[in-house]
Amino acid sequence: MIGLDQLLGFGLAALVVIVIPGPSVVFVVGRAVSYGQRVALTSVLGNTLGLFLVMALVGLGLGAVVAESVVVFTVIKLAGAAYLVWLGVQAFRHRDEMRFGDGEPRAPLTGWTALRQGFVVGVSNPKGFMMFGALLPPFVDRSAHAASVPVQMLTLGCVAITIGLLCDSTWALAAGRARDWFVASERRGSVLGAIGGTSMIGLGIGMALTGHAER
Repeated sequence: MIGLDQLLGFGLAALVVIVIPGPSVVFVVGRAVSYGQRVALTSVLGNTLGLFLVMALVGLGLGAVVAESVVVFTVIKLAGAAYLVWLGVQAFRHRDEMRFGDGEPRAPLTGWTALRQGFVVGVSNPKGFMMFGALLPPFVDRSAHAASVPVQMLTLGCVAITIGLLCDSTWALAAGRARDWFVASERRGSVLGAIGGTSMIGLGIGMALTGHAER
């Protein structure tokens, strides 16, 4: 059984970690300003599914390996960074296709593509491994019955995932509303695509150069 002190303690710690802008936040904002709220929210769902998989892997012991192994951590971090840079380059290359005369891009992302891209960003986000592999275990009551430990980890992990889903959805909705200003101008659409692309490229480069604790 999870105690209230465990829920509140881990929930607060997770909130502090999650609200700090990182790959997930910037990725979702980039999706919102480039493609609108629907694609951004679908990306949030994909990202959440990716984080859920990370949590399951941590429960199987991979989180401890990632937390201790510089090589494994670096591989995951660089793979996620490279994927963000690739998405940013694609968004920048196709920035002139952003035409918002009817309020929608002429070449919108499909729901499946947005979901898949969000999933890859979520599952390759090193900060997810750090949160579930390093932040979560101290809040687990290991003095309880051994069979309850995985249940505790799953429950607390779902708390963090729910907080992340709510925060990222808020970012998506807020950024999607700001996007409306660009609807009246094709040039604004092009600028918007460039901003979204360069932000993801910059984020990917920054993520690759950051240290062990970076998201």
